[in-house]
Amino acid sequence: MPVPVSRKTLIGAVAVTAALTVGITALLISIFEHKQEERQSFFRVVEITDETDDPAVWAKNFPLQYDSYKRTVDMVRTRYGGSEALPHSPTRADPRDKVSQEKIELDPRLKRMWLGYAFSADFREERGHAYMLDDQRYTRRVLDFKQPGTCLNCHASTYNVYKKLGNGDIFKGFEALNHMPYTEATKLARHPVSCIDCHDPKTMALRVTRPAFLEGIRNFKASQGIPNYDPNTMASAQEMRSFVCGQCHVEYYFKGDEKRLTYPWHKGLQAENMYAYYQEAGFKDFVHQETGAPVLKAQHPEFEFYNQGIHARSGVACADCHMPYKREGGLKVSDHHIRSPLLNINRACQGCHRFSEQEMKDRVEQIQTRFTEARNVAMDALMQLIGETKKLRDAGATGDQLKGAWEGQRKGQFFIDLVEAENSVGFHAPGEELRVLTQALDAIRKGQLSLRGVQPPARKAAVPAVRRAG
Repeated sequence: MPVPVSRKTLIGAVAVTAALTVGITALLISIFEHKQEERQSFFRVVEITDETDDPAVWAKNFPLQYDSYKRTVDMVRTRYGGSEALPHSPTRADPRDKVSQEKIELDPRLKRMWLGYAFSADFREERGHAYMLDDQRYTRRVLDFKQPGTCLNCHASTYNVYKKLGNGDIFKGFEALNHMPYTEATKLARHPVSCIDCHDPKTMALRVTRPAFLEGIRNFKASQGIPNYDPNTMASAQEMRSFVCGQCHVEYYFKGDEKRLTYPWHKGLQAENMYAYYQEAGFKDFVHQETGAPVLKAQHPEFEFYNQGIHARSGVACADCHMPYKREGGLKVSDHHIRSPLLNINRACQGCHRFSEQEMKDRVEQIQTRFTEARNVAMDALMQLIGETKKLRDAGATGDQLKGAWEGQRKGQFFIDLVEAENSVGFHAPGEELRVLTQALDAIRKGQLSLRGVQPPARKAAVPAVRRAG
C-alpha cells in the first residue's frame, strides 16, 4: 500500500523542484549569454579607419582593452626593476611633475662607461608606455643634445606620421622622419604607442607597421636562408605576438648621414653576430672621453635576448607573459596593462607553471641576483680597464699602443651594455646573458693584458730660459 505524502512534504518537493528549475534555467541563460559574448568579441560603436590613431576612439569599441592600456601609468618597482614615482618640480623646459630614478646616480659606473655620450648626462629607470613620448621629449639627452627624428620611431605612435610624410608610403615617410631634427619630428606625434601601431583596424589582426623591423627581420631571415621574408604575410599568429613588441624593443643604430634606423641582424641575433656586423660596418656611436676608444652604445635588445631563451624555444610569446589573457565575463581579452610578469604572476606565470606565486617570484629573483653579481664583476673589470687606459693615455701613450685596450673596451663594454639595457636583469635568457658577460670579461682582461709593458714616449724636458746679461 503506498505511503501517503503529507501536504507539507509535497509543497517542499515542489519548491525544491522550482528552485532547481530556476537555477538550471539561469545557468543555461548565463551560458548562452557568454557564448554570445564569445561570438561577438566587440561591439562596433564607432567606425575605425587606418587614420584613427587616437586610442580613446578605439576605446569606444574596445573598452576593456583600453581600460588596461590606461593603467600603464602605474609606477611599481620590483626588487630589481620597475620605477618609483619621484616628485619633480615642473619647469618650462620639463613640465613633468613626477619622474623615475636616475640610473646613473644609482650606479655611477654607468656614467663613466658612457662618458662622451648623451647617456652620461641623463638615463632614468624605464616607465610604462603611457610615458614613452613625454619621457623622451624631456630627457636631457634631447634637451641638451641635438638628436635626429629617428629617435621618434620607437617612442610614439608613428604609423600615421609615416603615411603623412610619405603620401601614403610608410617607407618614404620613415626616411623623411629620420632626416628631420628631433625637435621638429616630435611635433608630428600626438600619442604614445597606440592601437593602430599593432592592429589592423578592419580585422583587428596583429600587424607590423615599423619599416625598420620589416627590414631587420628580412635581413635576419635572409641570414637563415629565407629570402624576402614579410612577417605580415608569412608569420604565424603566435609569432606576431612577439614581432609587434620587437618593433621597438631591440638593438639599433642610425645608419649613414641619412640616420636610417637599422637593426644589426644581418648575421644573426646573438651578441657576437651584432658585434661582427658593427665591426664590418666600421661603426661607432662615440669616442670615449677618457680613453679615446671608439665604442658602441647598446639600446634595449629585449627581442634579441628573448629569442635566445627557453620561453621562445618553447613557443611562448612576449605577449603571453607581459600581456596575458584574462576573462572579462564571457570574453577572453589580452591584458594591455603591459608590465613585469612579477606584478601579475597568477596570470603571467601560473598558467604554465604549477607552483605558488612565492615560489615563482623566488625563482626569478634567484636568476636576477646571480646575473647582478656577474654583471658587477664584469662592470668592475671594465672600470679598471678604463682607468688603466686613461692613465697611459694621459701619460702620452699613442693610439697604436692603446689599440688592444680600445678593442677590449669596445667589445667588453658593448656586451655589458647589451645585457644591462635589455631590462630583464638576466631573466629573458639566463644562460645566454651569463655567457655574454663571460665574453665581455674575457675581452676586457685581454685589453688589460695588452697594456702590460706599454711605455709612453718620453716627453721632452722643457728647456730653461737663459737670462741675457744686461
